[in-house]
Amino acid sequence: MKHTQFSREMRRGEEPAVAALLERAFGGQAEARLVEKLRRAGDIAGETVLPSDDGIVGYYALSVMRSPKTWLCLAPVAIDPDWQGQGHGRRMIGLLSEWARLSGCYVVVLGEPGFYERAGFSVARAAKLTSPYPITNTLLAGPGTDVPEQSLIYPKAFETL
Repeated sequence: MKHTQFSREMRRGEEPAVAALLERAFGGQAEARLVEKLRRAGDIAGETVLPSDDGIVGYYALSVMRSPKTWLCLAPVAIDPDWQGQGHGRRMIGLLSEWARLSGCYVVVLGEPGFYERAGFSVARAAKLTSPYPITNTLLAGPGTDVPEQSLIYPKAFETL
């Protein structure tokens, strides 16, 4: 049986392994290119990996929103196809949503509501946000239970998707 380790910050030199994971998980290079653009622009606040006996099998990036200035956005999130369906993604994102709540940082994600709500994000809390992307697929994690009214402006790299 294969085992994962604890998720941790990505280390210098792991960029090629992350790019390969993103290509496997998404079936193309768009997400790997997005991460590269975010890195080059200095917009990434943090990158987390899930290492295993097989190498890196999970990943997510947090980037600094252009507006609201103190918010972060979560994208991309990837679990190696051979490791999906085992709860690894939910655990990684669950830890992140709990960090957001405890640290007082708002994190927004555009994605599949069922998955992200099970990991601690909320569709209801994102209901009054204005976004260039569908609000029905926008979720929020962070402190309190408020429903903030904010206009979301993502890092420029997202404009090329």
